[in-house]
Amino acid sequence: MAIALPELPDIDRIKSSMDRCTTSYIEGSIWSVGRNCVEAVALPVPMGAICEIRRRSGPALPAEVIGFEGRTTLLAPLDSSDGISPGDRVVLVESLASVPVGKSLIGRVVDAAGNPIDEAGTIGSTERAPVDQPPVSAMQRPPIEQVLTTGIRAVDSLLTLGRGQRIGIFAGSGVGKSTMLGMMARGTDADVVVIGLVGERGREVQEYLQRELDPTTRKKCVTVVATSDQSALRRVQAAMTATALAESYRDAGMNVLLMMDSVTRFAMAQREIGLAAGEAPTTRGYPPSVFSMLPKLVERSGTGPKGSITGIYTVLVEGDDTNEPISDTLRGLLDGHIVLSRKIGQQGRYPAIDILQSLSRLQTHLVDQTHQQAAAAIRNTLATYQENEDLITIGAYQRGSNPQVDRAIALKPLIDKFLAQPARDIATLEQTVQLLVQIGLQAGGATPGNQPVSNPPATGQAAANHLANPQVAPGPAPQSAN
Repeated sequence: MAIALPELPDIDRIKSSMDRCTTSYIEGSIWSVGRNCVEAVALPVPMGAICEIRRRSGPALPAEVIGFEGRTTLLAPLDSSDGISPGDRVVLVESLASVPVGKSLIGRVVDAAGNPIDEAGTIGSTERAPVDQPPVSAMQRPPIEQVLTTGIRAVDSLLTLGRGQRIGIFAGSGVGKSTMLGMMARGTDADVVVIGLVGERGREVQEYLQRELDPTTRKKCVTVVATSDQSALRRVQAAMTATALAESYRDAGMNVLLMMDSVTRFAMAQREIGLAAGEAPTTRGYPPSVFSMLPKLVERSGTGPKGSITGIYTVLVEGDDTNEPISDTLRGLLDGHIVLSRKIGQQGRYPAIDILQSLSRLQTHLVDQTHQQAAAAIRNTLATYQENEDLITIGAYQRGSNPQVDRAIALKPLIDKFLAQPARDIATLEQTVQLLVQIGLQAGGATPGNQPVSNPPATGQAAANHLANPQVAPGPAPQSAN
């Protein structure tokens, strides 16, 4: 008779739990309350520790340690500091902030601390992970070799992304960043999608979940929310929590799409915390801690030994100035950038991607030569048209003066139709590549049978028919775009 052996405990999980536990009861008291931070004395705790302020006039208030001044400990309350008074007790709760992780969170909406806010019951996860942890070592990151499908023609064709790539979407307010993220969430082939809504308007959270994400997509999404009315520490914590969740799924062997909207509001929240801790303001009022935290945040995404995190970070540019400090810093940290143009959006073409200002640094390593040639030909056509747009608009350009300009004028409407895409339409990667190569064949000037560009050949007509009626499949892609 077989004897059933007792199940061995998970040593790693127990050790992780012990690391987060406090070895003794540590308590201090409130010394003073400022406008942005609280000072406590006799509280020897580390940076980043989570404490509890036991208010005499209300429930306990969580707070995080953000700095020290001599023997005084500086804390930032996670919620409103109303009701705190001198002499209130401060008790150490967790020496290292952590959040619940695991597959039970998939399909749920949580706050910055990982607590459910979707009224769908408790999560019930016993696994926890540190909110802030170091990124994967550079020598343990496999190279990025697989394409990540987004379902957006302009991205999959001319700005191809790879699994584990980090890219920014740069745009002013109201140009379509959130809509574009919704399209990516619906069209991606990632195993799980983690969405971080940092500093979002409270009115738009429910609308975003209901309008931009269909029921099938919501089932594979984890959404972390910190609205604009919450404290700066909650907004920073939301970005860290979303990243920690993505890391847990990556370490479980999944391919994760992490979308953060927006990293600019994360930087603004950290600016509030840094200034409250006594840091000196530098460029546009941002303290040094902002520019040290940005690389720590984005470096946590990427490939790992088991899975990958593809990071999509939206950047809210102030006054449509893409050279402001946060935008300029992130361009140097990310593996590419997608610029949304207000001018293109005003013309009614969405997504309003400015192809010539956008770049995916890994596209040449991810696609074949035919794809590269077709994308380069279309970019060259758009650049030629842009250089001569003023002459064309006022009617000063004479047809026949320059064959390249003639070709650009003829193909510009077809390229615009290719780049435009309704928010609810998701394009397959195969169809996108076929259309790209067919249009690129004409843009390169090597039209079959030496037919003039003003009279598109069969391949170009097939592409035009498909764009006018997506139910009509495009013709077979040519073997070469030369």
